[in-house]
Order: sequence, then C-alpha cells, then structure tokens
Amino acid sequence: MGEVRVKVKLTNGGDQMLADAGGLAGAQVRSCEVEAMVDTGAVRSVIPESVARQLGVPSARSKTVAYADGRTESVPVAGPLVFDIGGRDTYDDAYVLGDEVLIGQTVLEKMDWLVDCTRQRLVPGHPDGPVNKLK
Repeated sequence: MGEVRVKVKLTNGGDQMLADAGGLAGAQVRSCEVEAMVDTGAVRSVIPESVARQLGVPSARSKTVAYADGRTESVPVAGPLVFDIGGRDTYDDAYVLGDEVLIGQTVLEKMDWLVDCTRQRLVPGHPDGPVNKLK
C-alpha cells in the first residue's frame, strides 16, 4: 500500500465568489494547481504558507491541531478556498503549515471521493457526481 497523490486546483474562494457575482473579472481570480497527498488520517486539509500567500487567502484566525505523536499546536487557518479535484469541487478552509498540500477527509467527503489505496488513486463514490449523506 502506497501513498495517494492527486492534482488539485486551489482557488481563492473569496475571489471566486466575487467573480461569480460579477464583481471581479475571471482573470483576476487567484488560483494554482499543485500535486497533493491524500491524507486519510487527517480530518482537515493543509496548505503551506507559500500557497496561502500565492492565493492571497487570509489566515487571521487559529485553531488547535493534534499531531499523530500527541503534540498539540495552534496553527493559522486560511480560507475560504475552492478545492477542485478531477472536476469535482468544494469550498473549505485549510490549516497553514508544513511544506506540501494535504487533502483531508472533509474535502474528500464533500466531493464524494473514495481512496483506493491498492491502486493509489481516488475513485468517485457516485460516478454521476457527488452525493452527500445528510444523516
């Protein structure tokens, strides 16, 4: 079993909302495409500070995170962000730390992606588009 890596397009969610409302030209929406590691052990997603700066997403608030080794730390939270993987997208925030983008369970669940660890890829939970459980 190996790690799962995917291409993800990250977009400044505030820019996207302004553009959708006609208040910002589409060419002014800040976004980038990066390779990310799917982290099935993480609830939330992570972006490095360099990506947060490139996208211009604010990170004025902090949350406490717990690491696998038991340590806890207060880290900045950036957002809103649009995560787009394989043509499926969702808005979410991300913790700002580390040196690579990690995709956590909340983003995977909202886009209805399942992790195929054997084949090291994501597979759609529903092929016609995301379906979310409300119960």
